[in-house]
Amino acid sequence: MKFKLKVAERQEEIIKIKTDYIKLDSLLKFSGLAESGSFAKMMIADNLVKVNGEKCIARGKKIRSGDIVSVKNIDLKVINED
Repeated sequence: MKFKLKVAERQEEIIKIKTDYIKLDSLLKFSGLAESGSFAKMMIADNLVKVNGEKCIARGKKIRSGDIVSVKNIDLKVINED
């Protein structure tokens, strides 16, 4: 008997910012993926976050319009709201 594992579908959320950039840890808090700044810091330190497909451990990384931040099966697409 063969079993098929269910793979969760990727979810994409649009995050609108009014500034030129937002820091990675702030984005995780703003989006609701992290409960607090310290939780965001732990997520980044534990290599759970990718920016544009590459793992990122710089919590102060500047995320700009067009960047995609991924955590597990969730993609946050950042766009400038101007």
